[in-house]
Amino acid sequence: MTNHEHDAVMMARLFAVEGDLLGVRPFGNGHINDTFCAVFQQSGARRRTILQRVNPSIFKNAAALMENVRRVTRHLAAKAAGEPESERRVLTLIPLKDGRPWHVDADGTYWRMYRFIEQARTYDAVSSLHQAFQAARAFGRFQALVADLPAPPLSDTIPDFHHTPKRFAALERAIAADVAERVAGARPEIAFALARKPIAGVLLDAGLPVRTTHNDTKINNVMLDEATGEGICVIDLDTVMPGLAPYDFGDMVRTATCPAPEDERDLSTVRMEFSLFEALVRGYLDSAGSFLTGAEKQLLAFTGKLITFEQGIRFLTDYLSGDTYYKTCREGQNLDRARAQFKLVESIERQQDRMERLVDSLAP
Repeated sequence: MTNHEHDAVMMARLFAVEGDLLGVRPFGNGHINDTFCAVFQQSGARRRTILQRVNPSIFKNAAALMENVRRVTRHLAAKAAGEPESERRVLTLIPLKDGRPWHVDADGTYWRMYRFIEQARTYDAVSSLHQAFQAARAFGRFQALVADLPAPPLSDTIPDFHHTPKRFAALERAIAADVAERVAGARPEIAFALARKPIAGVLLDAGLPVRTTHNDTKINNVMLDEATGEGICVIDLDTVMPGLAPYDFGDMVRTATCPAPEDERDLSTVRMEFSLFEALVRGYLDSAGSFLTGAEKQLLAFTGKLITFEQGIRFLTDYLSGDTYYKTCREGQNLDRARAQFKLVESIERQQDRMERLVDSLAP
């Protein structure tokens, strides 16, 4: 048992769950926080919960993060009240026995517990058009439900997270410094990025309204019902903060429309599948179309390219800086990641006109 697993057993006993604690085990495959399934039993019935240790090295202001989560989950619960199976459609924080919403241990690390959403699961990759539609519909519904979140604005848990011009400026600094002496071996990728510098500020310069956005819209952050495949609950709210709505859609395009892994070396397999893009557009507009402005809808197709480009330059920056941010398991992995993202950008560019026509035809 690791130290964090041992701590998790002690932490689980602090939360207001009736019954005896049967056990705590690691759960899921998240890369940021430590996640556990804590099982309790009362009168022969078992109840599962999700216990998480918030990673203090990633989230420097966990107090603000947890306040964001508290506000958003309460707002969503109020919106879902009265719906069938409303308790399965919203993440629910389980308080401590003393009534506090979360625990801070002796090291200043935050622990929280959620109600377990039964008969639903997540997937690490999209395997069907139905899954793509349902995931996009769930994220669009999430945006629609938090569109009227009362003031004040949420805190920025990761400042400038999707500020593409600042990401590009960081790349330029990495090229100039060349601290790892890798610039010479990445000339084609650097040239690709520099040629597209003009697109970096397009979304920020468009005058779009600031929304409450999720900012990590991968399919594994949506719980899909095991029986129907419906996207019932958006999870992982740690990066929910003020942002631009098209960014969330763009990250769906980046992560859900390409069949190849993020670090794929065989670039011939890296492409945007238009049918998956269409499923995303239909699902997203089905739930978010009623509150989006015309300008936001017009930029949906473009943002897929922008977010993919942004992630590519982040990988390239880290490679040139000596792999100081993203974990790697082989030499040159961040460069492979950048190449795959840039190849996906090219695929999107080839289909851009068709993508825009589709969005125009479907936007209400």
